[in-house]
Amino acid sequence: MSSGATPAAVKIGIIGGTGLDDPEILEGRTEKYVDTPFGKPSDALVLGKIKNVDCVLLARHGRQHTIMPSKVNYQANIWALKEEGCTHVIVTTACGSLKEEIQPGDIIIIDQFIDRTTRRLQTFYDGNHSCARGVCHIPMAEPFCPKTREVLIETAKKLGLRCHSKGTVITIEGPRFSSRAESIMFQTWGADVINMTTVPEVVLAKEAGICYASIAMATDYDCWKEHEEAVSVDRVLKTLKENANKAKSLLLTTIPQIGSMEWSETLHNMKKMPMKFSVLTRLSSI
Repeated sequence: MSSGATPAAVKIGIIGGTGLDDPEILEGRTEKYVDTPFGKPSDALVLGKIKNVDCVLLARHGRQHTIMPSKVNYQANIWALKEEGCTHVIVTTACGSLKEEIQPGDIIIIDQFIDRTTRRLQTFYDGNHSCARGVCHIPMAEPFCPKTREVLIETAKKLGLRCHSKGTVITIEGPRFSSRAESIMFQTWGADVINMTTVPEVVLAKEAGICYASIAMATDYDCWKEHEEAVSVDRVLKTLKENANKAKSLLLTTIPQIGSMEWSETLHNMKKMPMKFSVLTRLSSI
């Protein structure tokens, strides 16, 4: 960037998971109900600012938590944030730990996923919508935005939070929790944490050309650990309530930092990726 050049404008979408969707983090809040070619998102978009950075907050499961993981309209949620002009999406998600060293209350800035879902639409390019023509074979070797993850990791360190700088999440269908046999199997696969929402959210964000990163918060040890209370809704909510301020402080500190950085090249590369890897676009250019 040349001296004196204006940094590329950013707008941050925030998708709040269970217990982590507090609109109070935004200044000057307004609500906006929208529709998309893929249906309605989970709830109203809450528009506002964090330290002069434009933000859009969306409760993944609805503000009353009425939408189970497999019924979330991930397509509509990501499309709505894209249409609202979001360049980044930072999400929060509760997860179970599959590793001794990842303790309840810890934050994990996940960098990889394993998909164990079976019922979810994972692409905008499904042949049913004129806004997304063709078949998009999007690369997933690096699902999460490295630059955004780096800012989150460095900020967590400065805040003194117990934070793991990488981790593989396995996303299951839900809404049930894993059996002990499944939990142990997922450990052998190399998964570090387990949740019910990362896929297809991260995939759709990549197709939409959005920088996506996730703040995962460990709430329990799933059910693999002997002599440890097995995961339950009560335990998840208790841990989230005790530690929600960690995610809140991380968002409030990270977002102004992202807003002050230069993103032109990153955003250009993200936006051209879906077109570059769309089969229809490739064939039509031959």
